[in-house]
Amino acid sequence: MLIRPVPFDHPDAVKLNDEVQAEYQERYGDGGDATPLAPADFRPPNGLYLIGYDEDGTPVASGGWRSQDSNGEGNEDGDAELKRMFVIESMRGRGLARRMLAALEEDARAAGRIRMVLETGDQQPEAIALYASSGYEPCTKFGYYREYESSLCFAKRLQP
Repeated sequence: MLIRPVPFDHPDAVKLNDEVQAEYQERYGDGGDATPLAPADFRPPNGLYLIGYDEDGTPVASGGWRSQDSNGEGNEDGDAELKRMFVIESMRGRGLARRMLAALEEDARAAGRIRMVLETGDQQPEAIALYASSGYEPCTKFGYYREYESSLCFAKRLQP
């Protein structure tokens, strides 16, 4: 997989975002993730959006991070919030999400972010397993879905 930075509104990012939203709809029946996101959220140095491409140039994986600091939604100063981690169904089980996660952590660390945080749902056991096996631990709920029972939040320290 070739990982490249792209804008959040790049056609390949939009395509994969549509696919992940359809999967959220299937798993939760709520129309997808309603968390407000904007292309500017993922512009370096305050964020990054990545697309993974297969050997044919087909977009097969995505993920991004955006800077968050202390706010009324439970974030802390120095947070990097992981968003839109996704691998298309036919490419799952090959370690692509783990590679994407590592690239995003490395970039957020280099940008001086203190911890990576993420929100996922209780109907995404594959995501929960990936994050737990990558050193993420449950944390205080934050973000748009912080008051939803199905919401699960995790964090991993990026700086010593």
